[in-house]
This record gives sequence, C-alpha cells and structure tokens, in this order.
Amino acid sequence: MKIIVPMAGMGKRMRPHTLTVPKPLLPIAGKPIVQRLVEDIANVADEKITDIAFVTGRFGSETEKKLLEVADDLGAKGHICYQDEALGTAHAILCAKELLEGNVIVAFADTLFKADFKFNAEKDGVLWVQKIEDPSQFGVVKIDDNSVITEYVEKPKEYVSDLAMIGIYYFKNGATLRKELEYLIENDIIKGGEYQLPDALRNMTEKGMEFVPGEVEEWLDCGNKNATVHTNSRILAFNSDKDQKDSSAKIINSIINEPCYLGENVVIENSVVGPHVSIHENTTVKDSVIKNSIVYTNTVIEGLNADNSMIGNHVTLKSEPKDLSIGDYSKQ
Repeated sequence: MKIIVPMAGMGKRMRPHTLTVPKPLLPIAGKPIVQRLVEDIANVADEKITDIAFVTGRFGSETEKKLLEVADDLGAKGHICYQDEALGTAHAILCAKELLEGNVIVAFADTLFKADFKFNAEKDGVLWVQKIEDPSQFGVVKIDDNSVITEYVEKPKEYVSDLAMIGIYYFKNGATLRKELEYLIENDIIKGGEYQLPDALRNMTEKGMEFVPGEVEEWLDCGNKNATVHTNSRILAFNSDKDQKDSSAKIINSIINEPCYLGENVVIENSVVGPHVSIHENTTVKDSVIKNSIVYTNTVIEGLNADNSMIGNHVTLKSEPKDLSIGDYSKQ
C-alpha cells in the first residue's frame, strides 16, 4: 500500500505560523499533523504501508528531512515530489506518478479523522466521507441502494446528499488513476484554473468502476487557527486515557486540568493550564492561566491569560505587572 500526501500549498490561512514551517508539519499534541494523518490511515488499512510520497513546494532540506523521518517512523520509504505550480488537486497527485501503481491512498494534508473500520481493499475505490448538516460548502457524493457512489457534486446549491468528501481516497489500481489524471491535463480539462480530482473520479465511475464511501466518526480540519485549536482539543480528548505528559516536565505549584500534552523539559510554575492545552518542548509557563490552546517549542510565557490561542516557537511573551486603582462599576 502506498500513500500520496499533497501538501504543496503555502498555508496562507495559517499565517503567521506557516511563515517558517509548512502547515502539515505543525505539531498537534506533540506530533506533526502529517504524521498523525499517515498513522491514522495505517490503522484503518489492512495492508502494510510501503511507500509515502509527499508532494511539496520548495520548502528546503530541513523540511524534507522531517518528512522522510515521518515515513521512516512508519516503516515506509519516503519520497519527495515537487509541485512548483498551484494547478489543482489532480495535478498535485500526478506529481507523484511514479507511485501510481497498485493500491494507493491519496490523503490531503490538512485533514485528520477518527474512524472505527477497516476498509475493503478489494473495492475499486473508497472515498472517506462524513455526514454534515450543511453540504452547500463541500463536495459531496450521491450513492445508490447498494452504497455505490453514483455522482460527485461540488458545493450543491440544492440538497443532493449530506455525505461530504473529506479529502482521503483509496484506489485499488493506481495506474488507472494515473491515466485519468493524465487525460485531464492532456485535454486541458480545467475548472477554476485548476485540474480537479473529482473530474477524474467522475470519468472512472462512468466507465464502470465502483467506489464506495468509508464513513468516519469525526472529521478534523487543520485549515486555519481556530480549526487547528479545535482539532488539538479533540486529539487530546481522544487520548485522555493515556498520560500525555513527558516524564521530564516539571509542574511547580500549578494545576493541570486534563486533558493536556506537556512535552520534554516543559516547566509550568504558579499557573493553571488546561483543559485542552498542548505545550511543546523546552517551553516555560509562569504565573499564567492557559486553556484550549497550543504553545510551541522554546517559548517563555509569563503573566498570560489565554484561551483559543496558538503561540509559536521561540516566543518570549511577558505581561508587565500593573499598579491599578479602579473604581466601582468600571469595565475594562
């Protein structure tokens, strides 16, 4: 089984956090988003993951090294493939065409999920979906009485289905997918200036291939700051039966409201942290109250009251003490 992870986008909705690191390498509770993604896929696949291709922009050797380590940690061979122009989802997948043979999973790197199933690798394809209340903002699929996908509809103005595609796809025959993607590009089949994967899916369905939905319990987005903070809280909750605090973390005169993740050499002093807080390696928090937030590495925080926040690496954030005289009924 091979995995292709398109992740060449600039992550503009996650600025300023993506100015120094690609969005898929931002950690959630101690692990990069892309690492959690491929681990989740491995858990629902019956076959061993042999190769993982990361379709990226030119992010530099350090980023590529980290991505190859993600593959190695899963016992797979890592591949770096470049998408130098933003020409759409179909074009991105084709950038890893050397892996488009046999069983292939395509997983876009700003999506995490929770699922309790093993998908059937004998099917022509499986599209991960989730039922949603408002399908008008998503690409959805229609199914027949045998739960076979019959139609793909992008952002329907009128109700046609509540099964939204979450951006993870399995193909039994990667070579067939490659031919369909090449057909789109060779014939310049473009929508919105880009080559789109659903057009290839539609062609494959019309030729008699059967795709079925794989419904997930929860779909977690990491597309912007608020969504990523929410995803962090859900990951912490999923793992609340485990100790998510590194043994080197020091908790001094402080309260930790679980679930929380504390990385290596974290120091929490005279503070209240949690619930749903991830504090990463070598960070110190003093005299603060932090909940529902992510704090990255090598950061020093003092005197902060924070909620629904993301604080980056190598930050120094200190609130100055105040000498106050505030009268009755004042509002600040």
